[in-house]
Amino acid sequence: MASPRQRKQDSELLLKGVICALIGAIVVLAPYVARSPDVRELMAQVYLAGWFALVLGCAFLARWGLQRWRKRGD
Repeated sequence: MASPRQRKQDSELLLKGVICALIGAIVVLAPYVARSPDVRELMAQVYLAGWFALVLGCAFLARWGLQRWRKRGD
């Protein structure tokens, strides 16, 4: 059984993953859905940061999932 501290760390990892992936997805998709040319141009300039956030969020989520999978096997 996981300790309360470990459960808190697991939930924080999940939250970080979801937030990073969400921010990354928004930044990456914004140039395609923005109506304003200024917003479209701005988001196109920061696409690299969006991809970084998306990949980082997916890595956090993968780590969280791997930890849950390992705990299930115990």
